[in-house]
Amino acid sequence: MNELIEIRHLLKSDYEALKSAMLLAYPRMQSYWRREQVELLVDLFPEGQFVVTVNEEIVAAALALIVTHDQFGEVHTFQDVTGDYTFRTHSAAGDTLYGIEVFVVPAMRGRRLARRLYDARKELCERLNLRSIAFGARIPGYHEYLDTLTPKQYVQKVKDREIVDPSLNFQLANDFHPVRVLKGYLPGDAASGDYALLMEWDNMLYDTSPVQAIAQKTQVRLGLVQWQMRLYEGLDDMFQQVEYFVDALAAYRADFALFPELFHGPLMAEANELSEIDAIRKLSRYSEEILARFTALAVKYHINIITGSMPEVAADGKLMNVGYLCRRNGSTERYEKIHVTPNEAKYWALTGGKRLQTFDTDCGPIGVLICYDSEFPELARLLADQGMNILFIPFLTDTQTAYSRVRHCAQARAIENECYVAMAGSVGNLPRVKNMDIQYAQSAVLTPCDFAFPNTGVKSEATPNTEMILVTDVDLSILDKLRHSGSVQNLRNRRSDVYQLSAAELMPKH
Repeated sequence: MNELIEIRHLLKSDYEALKSAMLLAYPRMQSYWRREQVELLVDLFPEGQFVVTVNEEIVAAALALIVTHDQFGEVHTFQDVTGDYTFRTHSAAGDTLYGIEVFVVPAMRGRRLARRLYDARKELCERLNLRSIAFGARIPGYHEYLDTLTPKQYVQKVKDREIVDPSLNFQLANDFHPVRVLKGYLPGDAASGDYALLMEWDNMLYDTSPVQAIAQKTQVRLGLVQWQMRLYEGLDDMFQQVEYFVDALAAYRADFALFPELFHGPLMAEANELSEIDAIRKLSRYSEEILARFTALAVKYHINIITGSMPEVAADGKLMNVGYLCRRNGSTERYEKIHVTPNEAKYWALTGGKRLQTFDTDCGPIGVLICYDSEFPELARLLADQGMNILFIPFLTDTQTAYSRVRHCAQARAIENECYVAMAGSVGNLPRVKNMDIQYAQSAVLTPCDFAFPNTGVKSEATPNTEMILVTDVDLSILDKLRHSGSVQNLRNRRSDVYQLSAAELMPKH
């Protein structure tokens, strides 16, 4: 069964589950927050208390206050910053998000759950316009070096990778920096030698002037995989390459990973003696397993994955070209290729789908159109009417002329729908696979054309016909400005009194 991982705010009714998880996380200390303390935290600062659930069971948590930095400065204890555990130090008018607890139960460690919690804190810090995140970090490995190294020397050796300290290494990798050594921060912490490190993360978006809180994530990082078609020994061999790219994009903290249409086509080589129709139907047998593997990778690497596409046999026995959005919380949703090309109908007997919708993500609403669908402007306009900000186009084109059709139509979709378009394709050749012998691609992120965007409408593009990844940041807030005050306003100026577009049966209510 697939794991459903979610991050949400802590509720008062979660107390017993939170306590059980803390006891698992601290088996030697048998330490946990009392019910009245947890309920007070939720009352004081509900948006600052996060939990991670796996299949609705709490397995990790992060608790925090807002304090005034200058009130405590750089020398304080845990008792000081929590007001002797009464949390009277919390102030909505403060400037620092102060972490007082982070834990992950042992069975769930190594799944990047702590990083999800840290990322949630960073987004909250930016949204509330706080100057920084701070916390006192234990250094439980220091007791082994207590007689030979000062805390400062220990930290430096960890930075130099001469000593491995999983906690400190993790914090440094997540852009936190040590400010100073705190003596007696948490009395009785023998493993840390009664020392702790004051760690901080600086909010680069902090504005000293009053600003309105940002309600939604606006900076989104897109990761595109320009995939090299090559022969594989099987699904395991191919997914080693898939995971390599997902890992690379996750290391750059991409919010999305986009794979091309039918990128797993090389697996048809084992059925090359069959007709094209039989070969692609045999390929469809991998689709369920591919979805399961992508779902697991999305959770493992904390990244939303758009799987490109794969053949799938429908309930009526017809063969369709479909793909999936695998969210990083473990949930999935399906999209269909609505228009099939004459070649796909002739050689593969593919049938067009009938479903079109936007998908809600932690980066706002997105849409997906598979290759040929991008050449039909009505589909993207229907998605734009549902609030789409980013359109993803996984494609597969054999010649430069075929690629140009998709590329120029994708650019038009960005302009007319005032959205970003990310398109990813495959390169190389497959001499042992019928109907997939050559590929041409230049993956790209495209934008509307106005003063706030690149003059060419091209945010970034890959090197043609070269295997690589493309990592690009897009700012959703600029789209809002464009739609209200752009040089032209395609969506607003549309003459709905003269003509209208409707797809009541095609698009589900969303």
